[in-house]
Amino acid sequence: MSGGLAIALDCLAAALLIGAAAQDVAARVVGNGLSLALAGVGLALQALAGQALGALGAGAAVFAAAALCWRGGWLGGGDVKLLGAAALLVPPRLVPDLLLAVALAGGGLATVYLLLGRVLPKPAAGRPAKRLARILRVEQRRIRRHFSLPYASAIAAGALFTFLIR
Repeated sequence: MSGGLAIALDCLAAALLIGAAAQDVAARVVGNGLSLALAGVGLALQALAGQALGALGAGAAVFAAAALCWRGGWLGGGDVKLLGAAALLVPPRLVPDLLLAVALAGGGLATVYLLLGRVLPKPAAGRPAKRLARILRVEQRRIRRHFSLPYASAIAAGALFTFLIR
């Protein structure tokens, strides 16, 4: 593998995963552009390793399985695309490890949200001036009302873990 290019692609993949998680926390949306860019980076990494065809098959299988979860109402559409793209980041033999890491991160995220839902106070009235404060206040309301989880953060955490230990 070309060392410098691979390192640059690794850094770009990490940034895209973190960006997707942040976007999901802020707006419960994962942009198509982020997932598409991540898929491109993952495919480039696997092409450098000579595993592009296997990676495409594994990524398509993950996407198809995740799409079934979306049909059942268990995942959002952005999560489906992000998970399929994240599967391209790792060699095909590590895709089961990726899925396990994402599931464990999702379980941890759900546990934290359940616990926070019991202990967080009701958000104060008024609108904070700073964007981060507004995002945190909205998230506090979502947690207290048991809204959907920002599952892209679990996907990003699991993917980063698997991606970095490969």
